[in-house]
This record gives sequence, structure tokens and C-alpha cells, in this order.
Amino acid sequence: MHHSRLCTVVIDCQADDLEDAATFWSRALNKPIATVDQDGDGRYAELVTDADEPIILLQRVDHESRVHLDIETDNLDAEVARLEGLGAMRVAFVRDRWWVMQAPSGHRFCVVRPQRETFGPHLNRWE
Repeated sequence: MHHSRLCTVVIDCQADDLEDAATFWSRALNKPIATVDQDGDGRYAELVTDADEPIILLQRVDHESRVHLDIETDNLDAEVARLEGLGAMRVAFVRDRWWVMQAPSGHRFCVVRPQRETFGPHLNRWE
């Protein structure tokens, strides 16, 4: 048995600096900026969200700007296998931490380990 849930809405930004993008989305969504440099490498900014809301993460990317979803799980291998069974394909294993996958519809998404200390309350339970 394992668990998973939607955890993050990732706003991919083709930009040299995320500060302007973070400011726009902060104002558009009425969410304060938590950080404009989450990992110290200038690639991730985060807005403040409540524990029962998805995380809103901005990511600096080289490809076209778009939005993708992250699914968090307490068993990465089991969740990836479950999604493959539904028709998704593995694209890349990144930083030995998460899988980029592609849905049958062509949409890219990520499968990640738990992102918050409290893993819930809106969990799916898979047997």
C-alpha cells in the first residue's frame, strides 16, 4: 500500500530572473512571496500557501513557459508503476529525487517524494 496526492502547481517560467514572475503571481493570486530563491541557485521561487492547499512553486526553465503538476507520494517506485499502468511514460529521473513523466495526453508532470512534513489530509490510498 502507498499514498499519493496532488501537491504542487509548478509555474514554469522562461526567464533570467524569477523575481518579476514571482511578484506578478503573488499579486494575481493574493499569496505573499515565501522566497524568490528557494534552493540558492535562482531556479525556484515559492508563494505562501496554507497547509491544506497545493504548494505554488515557480521554476526557471529553458523551455517555453507553461504550468505542470507535481504528485507527491510516500513510495516513488509504486506510484510511478501505478501511473505507468494507466498509460503514463517515464521521461527522466531528476537529481535522484523525482520522476518527470508524460501522461497519455502529452502533458508532462512530476512524481515527487512528500513535500511537507504533514503528508495529508487529502491522500489517495493505493493497495
